[in-house]
Amino acid sequence: MPQDFDWKQRYRDQLGTAAQAMKLVKPGNSVFIGTGCAQPQHLVAALVEHGAGIYDAHIIHLLTMGSAPYAEERYRAKFKMNSFFVADNVRHALQQGIGDYTPIFLSEIPQEFESGRIPIDVALISVTPPDANGLCSLGVSVDIVKSAAANAKYVVAQANARMPRTLGDAFLHVNDIDMLVPHDEPIITVPSREPDAMLRRIGENLARLIEDGSTIECGIGRIPQALAESLRDKRELGVHTEMFSDWIIDLIECGTITCTKKSINRGRVVASFCMGSQRLYDHVDNNPFFEFHPTEYVNDPYVISQHDKMVAINVGLEVDLTGQVCSDSLGYRFYSGIGGQVDFIRGAARSRGGKAIIAMPSTARDGEVSRIVPHLTEGAGVVTTRGDVHYVVTEHGIAYLHGKSIRERVLALINIAHPKFRNDLIQFAKQQ
Repeated sequence: MPQDFDWKQRYRDQLGTAAQAMKLVKPGNSVFIGTGCAQPQHLVAALVEHGAGIYDAHIIHLLTMGSAPYAEERYRAKFKMNSFFVADNVRHALQQGIGDYTPIFLSEIPQEFESGRIPIDVALISVTPPDANGLCSLGVSVDIVKSAAANAKYVVAQANARMPRTLGDAFLHVNDIDMLVPHDEPIITVPSREPDAMLRRIGENLARLIEDGSTIECGIGRIPQALAESLRDKRELGVHTEMFSDWIIDLIECGTITCTKKSINRGRVVASFCMGSQRLYDHVDNNPFFEFHPTEYVNDPYVISQHDKMVAINVGLEVDLTGQVCSDSLGYRFYSGIGGQVDFIRGAARSRGGKAIIAMPSTARDGEVSRIVPHLTEGAGVVTTRGDVHYVVTEHGIAYLHGKSIRERVLALINIAHPKFRNDLIQFAKQQ
């Protein structure tokens, strides 16, 4: 048909090499890089290797998991990095003044692209090769990538046959791409780490708060993995989450996650991206049980609140005795990011029968410091306010804070602190 011919002809015209694609990047441009394990590694390498005339380019991303050569000291004059979440591969850049961090709710980032307040000149993204209709899947990262592509002046896509073809609102047509660079390479994997006994106790405490038929949100790391081990006896759980990892597979295979009781998107796991093993990527490939959507949908607190018995589980770095949660910094040093924590905390709080939970070990630095503190570390920012927190969970128990007075909060939080720090916390509280 003529339409088929049009896109196929355009597809042939779009094909090019990574070196050719980098000619689209001009000095001073804002360059978006695709998220997480879907980072277009070949294009990122070309940006550094072939961008001879590039200087003062602004690199924008949510988070990336591969190498980040643009954040190295030797490229300081060429690239300035701005991230919405501080991952391991760019943390050093912030300390050296090469990079910056923008604290923002994940649900609101697409608005910044659409309004032009955060302009994008060139978007470097990963896609699958086009299907018979000219549609390319964004694969394991839809999140803010779809919005970035929609609002960029130029879209350069690495067409990677090894990228899983995910379904949902996860597609770009080739007509919406300016240059396609065919290059197959392994998708970045993130290995699961076995939870220890302490984390398993946190998982057990979290599981006590999750009823059959609940819809859950939790992300990546050892706490979700520990929680999954304690959920195997639950029934008809659903998933609506910013992201997920390998923990989801076993819960699907044992019949715990069915999504049959979800209030919306029934029968489907809904997420915006995933990170994990090749086994996980094989599992989501062309699998209609999984729907990937942009963050402006997945992280919308109103959408989240439409799920009855929505349980949002997020991680804190420290919590003060009034219930304020720091999740993105260690004092003055930015360590992670706001992400979708507040989106899901507020959405779950508005859900009928919902629960908004902050989970964390009671101590850090091998037990040397308490994460439940009299006051947040100097320089630390409040991500989740004391008015938003409902539950705080550690290996020592569950503290319910919502609607509680300051005195009641102090006592509840001291009760779930590590025993060796409780006396100090009590003495501080008495002096106030």
